[in-house]
Amino acid sequence: MSAPPMPELLRDLTPQVLGVLVRRGGDFATAEDAVQEALLEAVRRWPDDPPTDPKGWLITVAWRKLVDAQRSEAARRTREERVHDEPAPGPAEEHDDTLLLLFWCCHPALTPASAVALTLRAVGGLTTRQIGAAYLVPEATMAQRISRAKRTVAREGIGATGDLRTVLKVLYLMFNEGYGGDVDLAAEAIRVTRGLARASAEPEVAGLLALMLLHHARRSARFTADGSLVPLAEQDRSRWDTTLIAEGVDVLQAALAVDRLGEYQAQAAIAALHCDAPTAAETDWPQILEWYDELLRLTDSPVVALNRAVAVGEVDGPLAGLRALEDVPADVPRRTAAEAWLRERAGETATARALYARAADLAPSVAERSHLTRQAARLGRGVEPSWISGSEPPAAGSGRPGP
Repeated sequence: MSAPPMPELLRDLTPQVLGVLVRRGGDFATAEDAVQEALLEAVRRWPDDPPTDPKGWLITVAWRKLVDAQRSEAARRTREERVHDEPAPGPAEEHDDTLLLLFWCCHPALTPASAVALTLRAVGGLTTRQIGAAYLVPEATMAQRISRAKRTVAREGIGATGDLRTVLKVLYLMFNEGYGGDVDLAAEAIRVTRGLARASAEPEVAGLLALMLLHHARRSARFTADGSLVPLAEQDRSRWDTTLIAEGVDVLQAALAVDRLGEYQAQAAIAALHCDAPTAAETDWPQILEWYDELLRLTDSPVVALNRAVAVGEVDGPLAGLRALEDVPADVPRRTAAEAWLRERAGETATARALYARAADLAPSVAERSHLTRQAARLGRGVEPSWISGSEPPAAGSGRPGP
């Protein structure tokens, strides 16, 4: 097997080397600078003199850079003592610190947005420009956010890493960002979650990976060429990635076999049922409703309650769905769109049309706003939608990112 291309190799090794330096006591920001300098050395020297142990080479050079950066006249003696502890060139440590670095990036003192940005920078190896473009903010703004995150981790202490629940939340937030700029954040989240799943026997890690795979499998069918949103029931199912679906189902089944159900496993089970239906009309809504009951028991989330009301509408009719919707707070995102869909199915066309228009004003994205506006216009023309039977409502669904 041939060696991976140099850029790919460096990207894979960067978080491992950074993790080693931080675990040895290096300041997070200074350690990252040292790794970046070592990478520049590698780019200059490896084409003519490739090392037999790339990871060991990078650790050695980065550690030297880190020690040099910490030199000062007042701490010269301490510096010299530390230099003696510098690892000699040779075989690298077998331990992979990438996952430890991931937990550090999900430090409990960080906001979710900062944790995602720091994870993309340190674990994903993305540049600040790429991360800024993905979030539609200037590079300087993103650089400040990442710098503040590093200072917070340094101030609070590197020992207090995020727990697994926080890490999974950060990875799912990253996945939900989808695609921005020239960076596919969803694919990056899947890549990092795969690594976490390989190292962890926790079924919720596998549940999150399965959920990502099943959602990602439908990605190419979610939008038209002009960027218009395509509801699940109207998607061309031949464009779904059956390989990803099969992998997601296999991962999910292995997780469920452990018999420690968690919210990501329940969400993945709902996504799997949608993927399993040959057509929208053949969707197994009674099973989906059962899984929403489980999910609501696990999370007590108003968003889950909203999606459960939709499933109730499918199983027991729109009036039952509207009764279930009464328990959902008015400020829950997409509640208005769900009510519009249920009202339309109940025959309340005028009310549904007004609700679609209101939901469009509240929509979080241009694509969703345009879709809901079209639904309101359609009702004004008296046209019945193709998704009126056996489908999800526009802009609502199973708690997943998009239709």
